[in-house]
Amino acid sequence: MQFDFETPKDVATGRSTKWLKMSSLLGRPASTDMIPMWIAQMDFQPAPVLQSAMQDLLKCGEYGYFDYDAFGGRVAWWYQNRHGWRPDPAHVFATHGIGNAVGLTLQSLTEPGDGVIIFSPVYHEFSKKIRRNGRVMVESALVLDDDGVFRMDLETLEAQLTGAEKAVLFCSPHNPAGRVWEPAEIQALSAFCARNDLLLLSDEIHMDLTFPGYKHSPTALNAPDALQHLVVMSAASKTFDIAGLRTGYVIIPDAALRDRFAVLYAAMDIQPNRLGADLTCAAYTPEGAAWVDALMQVLDADRQALSDGLSVIPGVSVMPMQSTFLSWVDFSGTGLSDGEIRTRLYDVARVLPSPGDDLGTGGALHHRFNIGAPRAMNDAAIARIQDAFEDLQYLAAE
Repeated sequence: MQFDFETPKDVATGRSTKWLKMSSLLGRPASTDMIPMWIAQMDFQPAPVLQSAMQDLLKCGEYGYFDYDAFGGRVAWWYQNRHGWRPDPAHVFATHGIGNAVGLTLQSLTEPGDGVIIFSPVYHEFSKKIRRNGRVMVESALVLDDDGVFRMDLETLEAQLTGAEKAVLFCSPHNPAGRVWEPAEIQALSAFCARNDLLLLSDEIHMDLTFPGYKHSPTALNAPDALQHLVVMSAASKTFDIAGLRTGYVIIPDAALRDRFAVLYAAMDIQPNRLGADLTCAAYTPEGAAWVDALMQVLDADRQALSDGLSVIPGVSVMPMQSTFLSWVDFSGTGLSDGEIRTRLYDVARVLPSPGDDLGTGGALHHRFNIGAPRAMNDAAIARIQDAFEDLQYLAAE
């Protein structure tokens, strides 16, 4: 089956945050021809299976209370068929997106003032969610290995623990670096959590977006002895670009943790909306899987184009992408300041990636680029960036 990954969405009428709110990141009006490569949403046409589900809902015309018993079963089917782990459908809680899942988990399973460990640089909302919920963020800096990819430094982290830490908020695969954690790394992290009596909260929202040669390792599958301290969070929203439906889920294998979570879940009267539940169930099907497989072929070519295009700029290096549609680019070798780099990207190239310093320790002089767009848009952005840094080519040649 052929899918359309070349026709861009109609951003003029779609009310897309990615396109209409660029000024919120810039702090000033955005250029009318600026290319947004910041917020993690894609610009491809939606999967046909989602459009069909929308049409079915329109035909039905039923927008009232509804039965969503199938939701947990579709999540279990997807995990089993795509990632080799089948959670019990009864252990699945629908939430209002992944952010809501994180907040509910922190509030139900930790206490105000508890320390929550994150591995930085990481998705900026992790630190915000921790602080908004009255918990204390504890950063553990990721380190680069000889291949230029991030590794966790659990030895250093363990030596720095104070006893106030109660949980690890883990991003798997990693955002912004697109790192697919190896089974041995997940096992080591789980053992670390067990030794130090820490909950392991695994955000696996990018799990479906892995490139050839890499495979997502579900935390539950690779650390089966850790289920008593594990909470898994995910959604179809990144894979299928349906974040606006505000639907995610939490999977809690341990009965004691599940009971604690269920108390707050019931008190808050959490239930999914009809559209989000229906489209998630439609996505988690063989038809949805076929679209994802085609998507990853497109993104695989796009990641190579970005890497090749930016790596020719002296002092710029692109971390090897193993997953996601987010590329982590290091400008530190240019000798330019953060301000100078932003001026070249935002004002000269008129391209808007996410600034790395917003993602915590290790993010300075880096930017995160979203390549989830038709190839023509990515090629235009690459050409503009090359032009904006063209003088570095001349300096390097002298």
